[in-house]
Amino acid sequence: MTNSAQPESPALVAATAMFVEVLVIGIGGLAAAVLVLIALIGPAPTAKLAPVAGSSAATGVALAAAYALGILLDRAADTILTPYRRRLRSRFFSTNSAYATARLQLAAFPVLVARADYARSRMRICRGWLFNCLALVLTADLAMLRYSFDHRLLILCTVTVLGLVIAYGFFRAWRALTVTGYRKLAEQTAASSTSPSVPAQPQPGLVAPSEVQ
Repeated sequence: MTNSAQPESPALVAATAMFVEVLVIGIGGLAAAVLVLIALIGPAPTAKLAPVAGSSAATGVALAAAYALGILLDRAADTILTPYRRRLRSRFFSTNSAYATARLQLAAFPVLVARADYARSRMRICRGWLFNCLALVLTADLAMLRYSFDHRLLILCTVTVLGLVIAYGFFRAWRALTVTGYRKLAEQTAASSTSPSVPAQPQPGLVAPSEVQ
């Protein structure tokens, strides 16, 4: 007698994806927090605490802290970028009610809903890591100022420039995903409202809506 594998429920899959997403964002925040600690306590205490950082207990605490920081960073990043995101949305939807109606219309297409979840996850990660990069640049510079090593100024400048470039790249990626999502949402809902029947599959190349919560 064989047991057939039961498919995972959509709610479980979504919850798992959200957990991983928040953890990915929180890891950057945790790294910035560690760099702040290193900058505050200095080289000698850092060397003494290094063996403790590799223990199993420290790993568990780090994962919990990263998840908690990920939630805070995601909400903070969303709050900061909300005014700009609304300006981008106004290019395709004149009112909040028009946008809400479009979201409800798209809910009738399960495949597009799944793509919406994936698009939303990518945007959240880009948004979170935009601020993670800025925080890491600042904290890395502070940490390096506490240590004496060769070519410190060169390394500090390189880390700063590279971090800012990567942060700008995350911003451009977030913006592109957001604009594309709003544009495709407007096109998809406009097509569905004029179509005589609901298609079984979305048209090739369509991208899911991108409202970030």
